[in-house]
Amino acid sequence: MTKTYAALLRGINVGGRAKVPMAELRTLLTGLGYGEVRTHLQSGNAFFSAAEGDERSLEADLTSAIERHFGFPVACLVRDHTYLKAVAEACPFPAADLEPKQLHVTYLSQQPDPGRYAELDQAGFLPEEFRLGDRCVYLYAPDGLGRSKLGEILSRPRMTKGMIATTRNWNTVTKLVELTDV
Repeated sequence: MTKTYAALLRGINVGGRAKVPMAELRTLLTGLGYGEVRTHLQSGNAFFSAAEGDERSLEADLTSAIERHFGFPVACLVRDHTYLKAVAEACPFPAADLEPKQLHVTYLSQQPDPGRYAELDQAGFLPEEFRLGDRCVYLYAPDGLGRSKLGEILSRPRMTKGMIATTRNWNTVTKLVELTDV
């Protein structure tokens, strides 16, 4: 059975680092045998269908192919529609009442250990808040991610150690659900 996936590439096409042209990425995905390949934005969101493999094996294949093709490593996560939809539906914040720039999801390569986050004094960051989800962290940042002190703390290596972590704003979160629903 063919499934549609989103590939979430981390840290590309920002700040002059790791340039991955989306046209080349689409060609690369097609060359790997994936179908219905498309991209969204320049920040590393690709969509494809595959009849074989699971998230982990597809991540490994894509990560290896990107490094061979572009000459540098790019961490990526691959998630299917069911997962992406569940993450959006489980949002602990009132997404419909917020501006999309205020709400973010950091997708993680594994389930976060609540112990890593227990030491954070959430009250000290209010009105910013975060909640752990299924292989993700939800962040409410009323002034946007660029000004978020909590977002900065959550992205530090000690919080993400041993995990791939890549963040998307709420507009992109909902677009991921939409573009994998085929």
